[in-house]
Amino acid sequence: MRGLTAKRLIALASGLVLIVGIAACGDDDDSDSGGGGETQLDLVIGDSLPLTGDLADFGPPGQKAADLAVDQINDAIKQAGVDHTVEIVHEDNETNDQAAVQAARKMVDSDNASCIAGAWASANTISTAQSVAIPDGVLLISPASTSDEITSLDDDGLVNRTSPPDSFQGPTLADAIAQDLGGAEGKTVNIGARNDSYGEGLAGTFSDAWEALGGSVGQEVIYDPEQPSYNSEAGQITSGNPDAFVIIDFPETFVKVGPALQRTGNWDPTKAWGTDGLASSDLPGDVGQEIVNGMRGTAPGAPDKGEASTAFDTLYTGADPKNVERQTFDAQNFDAVILCYLAAVSAGSTDGQEMADALVDITAPGGTEYTWQQLPEAIDALQNGDDIDYTGASGALDLDENGDATAGVYDIYEYAGPDLNIISEVPVTTGE
Repeated sequence: MRGLTAKRLIALASGLVLIVGIAACGDDDDSDSGGGGETQLDLVIGDSLPLTGDLADFGPPGQKAADLAVDQINDAIKQAGVDHTVEIVHEDNETNDQAAVQAARKMVDSDNASCIAGAWASANTISTAQSVAIPDGVLLISPASTSDEITSLDDDGLVNRTSPPDSFQGPTLADAIAQDLGGAEGKTVNIGARNDSYGEGLAGTFSDAWEALGGSVGQEVIYDPEQPSYNSEAGQITSGNPDAFVIIDFPETFVKVGPALQRTGNWDPTKAWGTDGLASSDLPGDVGQEIVNGMRGTAPGAPDKGEASTAFDTLYTGADPKNVERQTFDAQNFDAVILCYLAAVSAGSTDGQEMADALVDITAPGGTEYTWQQLPEAIDALQNGDDIDYTGASGALDLDENGDATAGVYDIYEYAGPDLNIISEVPVTTGE
């Protein structure tokens, strides 16, 4: 459960289920996966975080979650009695391609990290993958990069993620809007999206899904996130009296886009839908409650009734620093760090490529399920050569051969006054 700071409301979209015809790739039997054996490991995990820049709302909670993951790992190491050491180093990627590459380079060259949790923005992850992870053979597990461009990277299995790709989110969002409007047939949506791999890609994925339901797209406005003003773009986005708006952006940019939309006189947040990049509990205070009050959206979440997810919520909210409250993707970053370690145990190595080769098998169905609360038992199983299926704080992951999560849930969120409320969740299931 991702509680944020607000109470959970009655579901508006319960019953929405996204069935995606992607089968998770991994062992489908109980055969051994090789295992690491009794191996001494000294692992350094890098954590590439947006502590500043467009996604700065998400950085501190992500760092807190990563530190909690390492605490759990080190407790499990003691309980399992294995000769392993694990440490984590954090770097600010500034939500910037160049800074993200520099952060990754420092963690790999100076800190000897062989696995990196991050980056967060899709464009930053792609740059990090192409400039550092792939050429240097470093395992990369992003908690938040959802662009479909990542799926097709020629990466030898090195680039992975704990959030589902936008091939899931686009149809989920289209279905949610259609249900809200009583169907998509004859309904028009205007889209505003940032001009990068995330914004443009998700705009296309959503448009395809919306039109497949019988709806139409009136305006699709792709804007430069570095612009000083968005008055012209806001006028286009709000033109034509559409039935709904879809905004695909990050908080820091929307702080400029939102007021421009309001100034048109045609903006109605109760007709507006956002995506995961705007699912920040800080947004109402940053942009103004009147601009987002009633706005809804989709974001990767964690199963509300999953034991591992609810236990993580308890762990996080009870841990210091308590003033760093929960945000979207914190559970996914916790899982990314845990998976860095479990991949090393499974491979019996801290070599990034060997860890990458072991990663899919420890998250895909077919083995014995272990949650993050059962890390000592998971360590023993992997060292015995057993096949495991890790279920994380964000739920089941079921990574496929492209390193994409193919299981989990999407939260449907809504802004109400100063709060971001989760009003329902939509399961993501694999078609088998």
